[in-house]
Amino acid sequence: MKLKSKLIFVCQNCGSQSPRWIGKCPNCESWNSYVEEQTNIRPSASAVRVQLMEAASSPVLLLDEVETKSEKRFLTDILEFDRVMGGGVVPGSVTLIGGDPGIGKSTMVMQTGCALARTGLKVLYISGEESIKQAKMRADRVAKSSGKNFLVVNAVDLTAITSLIQELNPQVVIIDSIQVVYVPEISSSPGSVAQVRESGAILTHLAKQRGFALFFVGHVTKEGMLAGPRVLEHMVDTVLYFEGERYSSYRVLRATKNRFGSTNEIGVFEMTSAGLQEVSNPSEIFLSERPLDASGSVVVPILEGTRPFLVEIQGLVSRSAFGMVRQKAQGFDANRLALLVAVLEKRMGLHLGDKDIFLNVVGGMRVEDPAADLAVAIAIASALLDKAVPQDTVILGEVGLSAEIRSVSQAAVRINEAERMGFTRCLIPANSLKGKTDIKPNRLKLIPVMTLREALDKL
Repeated sequence: MKLKSKLIFVCQNCGSQSPRWIGKCPNCESWNSYVEEQTNIRPSASAVRVQLMEAASSPVLLLDEVETKSEKRFLTDILEFDRVMGGGVVPGSVTLIGGDPGIGKSTMVMQTGCALARTGLKVLYISGEESIKQAKMRADRVAKSSGKNFLVVNAVDLTAITSLIQELNPQVVIIDSIQVVYVPEISSSPGSVAQVRESGAILTHLAKQRGFALFFVGHVTKEGMLAGPRVLEHMVDTVLYFEGERYSSYRVLRATKNRFGSTNEIGVFEMTSAGLQEVSNPSEIFLSERPLDASGSVVVPILEGTRPFLVEIQGLVSRSAFGMVRQKAQGFDANRLALLVAVLEKRMGLHLGDKDIFLNVVGGMRVEDPAADLAVAIAIASALLDKAVPQDTVILGEVGLSAEIRSVSQAAVRINEAERMGFTRCLIPANSLKGKTDIKPNRLKLIPVMTLREALDKL
């Protein structure tokens, strides 16, 4: 059969095509993302796709006539995972899990699949990168038991995978990974933009049609973005990122998209020889190795979704040995750090123009909460003046350009967490206490402040 050959350049980020190579994608504005791809498509390929994605037509209804019921969710009993998912796994949902190589993606989906199988659900685990024996060895190491409903198969052909799903009729399907699945009618190599886009679209449509929960494991690029076309993230319901430092045992599961829950929740895990273990009290973990009476060390209660926990922020200021000063931040926005340094120099009169400034959020966490502004500013001032912040003090507040301290959200939740961890003093924006009757700590002394200078004076 004669094949139709076409040579194109495809953007790895958004999937846009071009007849020639260009340096910058005009669609997503990413650099050096175009790769050459030769696609040979048989004339019957479109017919195969229509056959796989065929579904019964749904009637047209008035919006007021549509009956809505609360979605029944599958609980995994992995509380950290269920929290990030919005309260459990929704039947018919499609979830994409991405992360760096070796971070624990396969371990996460294996533990999740075994947990769902133990509840009586039929789980189909499609291993495309590992053999069945390797999957069994992983399950024996990280899961208590897989139950009697956990099915494993090694397959990468999409036609064979869809046939298995239609034959076995599972309630949960896990594909590890989507980059190795290929459509036989498309001659480009597995992992290419065309293969990932086609495979993801067909499997997503099949999950919606038959009502089973579908999990994709996805690779990431060297920039940390999910590999393949960006349309893959658009077509799924939930996108999860597994984050963590290479030499740290702690992992953070974060949702960047969730149609069935909040994207602000995170789950904290510890990687052990027996798999991923839940960390129920992250505050204690992050503060366990805090140095005593060290300058530049400040504790701040941050909020991730509805979950408060305490993190330590460390600052270091030293004389610059080069002609150009450096400002480096680990776990904090570098632009925000530059803004706070400018406020300290202009409004507080601290001489930082010839100093190297380094900031670190302990534990591999990434802080985006504006309530950490005041803690960052005081950590830098403490390091510059070489004066330690009292060990029993937590600090929270947003800093404005005029050095005013602005109020923060859900102050009561943050204060309760600080008091639970044994702290006795808290620097808090004065506006956060106005008209609030729910902030009544027992042993924690609240110190309201209006400006950054007032906060420095009271410390």
